[in-house]
Amino acid sequence: MRRLPGSAGGDVCGGFQPLLAALLALSSASASASAHVDGTPPSKIAVVGAGIGGSAAAHFLRQHFGADVQLDVYEKGEVGGRLATVTVNRDRYESGGAVVHSLNLHMRDFVKQLGLKYRRGVAGKTAVFDGAEVILGETDWYLLDLFRLWWRYGISFIRLQMWVEEIMEKFVRIYKYQAHGYAFSSAEDLLDSLGGSGFLNMTRRPLSDSLLELGVSQRFIDEVVAPVIRLDYGQNVSIPAFVGAVSLASAHSNLWAVEGGNKLVCEGLLKMANANLVPARVTSVRPLRSAGGALQYQLSVAGEAAGPAYDAVVLAAPLRAGSGVSFRGFAPPVEPAEDDDRGTVATVVHGYLNTSLFGFPDPRLFPYAGVLTTDAPALFFNSVAAIYPVNVSLGFRRKRAHEAAVYKVFSPEVLTREQLKTLFRSYYSAQATEQRAYPRYGDAAPPPVELRPHLYYLNGVERAGGAVEMSAVAAKNVALLAYHRWNGRTLQVDRKDLMHKIKTEL
Repeated sequence: MRRLPGSAGGDVCGGFQPLLAALLALSSASASASAHVDGTPPSKIAVVGAGIGGSAAAHFLRQHFGADVQLDVYEKGEVGGRLATVTVNRDRYESGGAVVHSLNLHMRDFVKQLGLKYRRGVAGKTAVFDGAEVILGETDWYLLDLFRLWWRYGISFIRLQMWVEEIMEKFVRIYKYQAHGYAFSSAEDLLDSLGGSGFLNMTRRPLSDSLLELGVSQRFIDEVVAPVIRLDYGQNVSIPAFVGAVSLASAHSNLWAVEGGNKLVCEGLLKMANANLVPARVTSVRPLRSAGGALQYQLSVAGEAAGPAYDAVVLAAPLRAGSGVSFRGFAPPVEPAEDDDRGTVATVVHGYLNTSLFGFPDPRLFPYAGVLTTDAPALFFNSVAAIYPVNVSLGFRRKRAHEAAVYKVFSPEVLTREQLKTLFRSYYSAQATEQRAYPRYGDAAPPPVELRPHLYYLNGVERAGGAVEMSAVAAKNVALLAYHRWNGRTLQVDRKDLMHKIKTEL
């Protein structure tokens, strides 16, 4: 099975930067002029994309604009985007985003409001493989693991943990800002409000450089940090430090998932928002004027010449050159072509793992549930891990390596038959999902959130850091921004020194 989910990000080409700056100035100047200060809400709003970003945006838009607004959500594929499942032997397994960090307050709130349950965890040990041998592996004794980390890497793991925790402590400020109704017109303004120039510099500096300056050893970076980055993004430690910190935060144990599948959150949010799900691919966006002279946007979908007009539009799907979405009458900054994305393939395999590859000829002696890999040129996969169904029964037992189990393999390319035979002694099925999940991270600035008055781009935040957390935060930001721009509440947008202001308000 081959599926191409449409949820990813990308960077801004250098040639678009002058245009980007001009559009930012235009949108800031014209947004107030197009505000509806009479308090009349928009009659119709469209959201393009029903992944976690689009479905959360629909939910927040309904909260802010009220029950009378018609809310249409366009989705060309399945609701959930990256939060997808596949079926193996009548059980469903996560093929996309499998875990959520405990600091994601929006997701936790969604689960509570929707009456969903947290999935039971199934313990398992992890190892790191360098292409020749297992160089690092967990044991059943926590203190022994700590001693081995200290013996091999010194205090590098302590320095890394303190660094990540400091960044996360600053990042969670966004929830307080949003609770007070503040919004940002760009990802850079958002990051600056959280961590000042330090956060902005982290989006432009390689992770490896930042960690070395911190005193983290090169050996620790190669053998611990790099495998985590390969697992999450399929890239190396040259990615920017901020997105690296987002990835490393996900390596902590305080993670959770939704019973029945994480995509239930997206489905539930659309229902709670009373949104109209339109199963169609949007092909173009065109500005026009209503009979009363108000600015609107007309969306066209595949197979139709022209579609309905909306007072505001949120684009919650990637805008890339060659992506199939065109803009008529204006030229917003778009992200690079689709082939600039860093492709990751998730293959769900039902079979017997070849433990001999990792130095364990007898599979009964193989103690690990998951194996990460270093950035070794000969390796054709980023990770392999035994996974369990989205519905975990009380009597569920994780299969041992000598038994047939379900595994998820991340790789840069679709695995060939020969590669599958190398990784597995034998297998019954293999389902590959090609994901253009995240941009090829570099030092390019994120695209603007406001493309034009009342036209917003949600996915650009993934240029700063791609994760479920970032998408939920971006969705809330877009909804707040749209509400404030519509009502001319400029003091709620891009405010400086918010921490001091909020403290004085309290």
